[in-house]
Amino acid sequence: MQDYPSDPDALKALLDFHVEAGVDLALDETPHNRFAEPKAEPAQAKAAAPQRDAPSSPPPRALPKVAAAAPDEVASLAREQARHAQSLEELEAILAGFEGCALKFSAKNLAFADGNPKGRVMLVGEAPGADEDRIGKPFMGRSGQLLDRMLATIGLDRSQVYVANVVPWRPPGNRTPTPQEIAICKPFIARQIELASPEFVICLGGPAAQNLLGLKEGILRTRGRWLTYKTEDGREIRALPTLHPAYLLRQPLQKRLGWRDFQALRRALDGKE
Repeated sequence: MQDYPSDPDALKALLDFHVEAGVDLALDETPHNRFAEPKAEPAQAKAAAPQRDAPSSPPPRALPKVAAAAPDEVASLAREQARHAQSLEELEAILAGFEGCALKFSAKNLAFADGNPKGRVMLVGEAPGADEDRIGKPFMGRSGQLLDRMLATIGLDRSQVYVANVVPWRPPGNRTPTPQEIAICKPFIARQIELASPEFVICLGGPAAQNLLGLKEGILRTRGRWLTYKTEDGREIRALPTLHPAYLLRQPLQKRLGWRDFQALRRALDGKE
């Protein structure tokens, strides 16, 4: 069995390493050596051992029937429920009670939105990460801090913009949401955009741009071009794909491209583009 450091600083560094690697869920209170050979119990001792009642433990939480239904049926139910929302508060309440997406049962919190829903700009990413899941708001971790700095370069902050994700629950281990999960969640982000009714939608990253704008090309080819997002009620909103802050943290040389895109947003806000 692995020996763990007793020094608090070293232990904290080890925990930080696990979190950065996406390991943030413990399966048991104590570590176990899964590679150790199991000790064979003598047959006589096993036969002589008195029968004991199994320790009482709560049964695993089963997904509701709607989550086990066909993805098309669940997506249809999501569209129906999303249409019933007449305000962002109603939509958040509907999402909080929606049990058609299995991600809800592995996430800690619903990360519905942050910022000002009356802002002229709405920024949409892909899905929450560990920090967002813990706090219950989108873009709260390192990528959120970078997003705040990018907004500051054009004179904006969270009190002036509205921030959300295509998928409002964190996928386990920060994995990419499946096409089925996106299809189930998409009606809710579409209704969220309709209700917020921003002047500009900024798609942060390729997945957001592909799912909201129907793009097929990669984000490096499509970023920086003004496109049109069409709502289900027929409205047209100017949309700009750009690089996700998490990508920019991994590829800092590409920050210049993100800076150019945000400068284009500033010109559009000023009526110059």
